[in-house]
Amino acid sequence: MPNLSPSLLAILRCPVTGSALVQDGDTLVATVPGPDGTAPRYQIEDGIPVLLAPQTSSSTTPANQEHA
Repeated sequence: MPNLSPSLLAILRCPVTGSALVQDGDTLVATVPGPDGTAPRYQIEDGIPVLLAPQTSSSTTPANQEHA
């Protein structure tokens, strides 16, 4: 996996903590721990950082579940 450019890394921020990100192989890692005490990690897919915040199980519902 090629490294992301330093200029891109300089502007990217973790969507959870707002901290800078550093590249670790094919992932980006926040420089500040998140609410659970661990640094959020984000995949780099085909050279594109996927900065989607992790979903918690309490905030998701199955697609086939109907709302009353």
